[in-house]
Amino acid sequence: MIQAQIYIDKDELKGTKPLHQFIMQLLIDNGIAGATSFVGHSGFGRHHRLKQPAQHFSFDETPMLIAFIDEDKKVKKALTELRKQYRGGFIVTHVVEQW
Repeated sequence: MIQAQIYIDKDELKGTKPLHQFIMQLLIDNGIAGATSFVGHSGFGRHHRLKQPAQHFSFDETPMLIAFIDEDKKVKKALTELRKQYRGGFIVTHVVEQW
């Protein structure tokens, strides 16, 4: 099994739809067993600019993480499809064992 973690900005759009909703729908459409999204309280990326959005809606690029685990083939297929439609964000994958 593979776990994938997709790091994006919460307020980013894909067309007129929030990016995180677009990704979740893509995962559903690709038969992924389940996924969870997390909103970060603070974070920074390669430019080392600390992002600390207020607790209310903010334009300060709130960090967000979408994580999911499934069979290797399904995860790779879903990520390949995602990359065909969206090139941003940062994706990390690693092999996991289900207990």
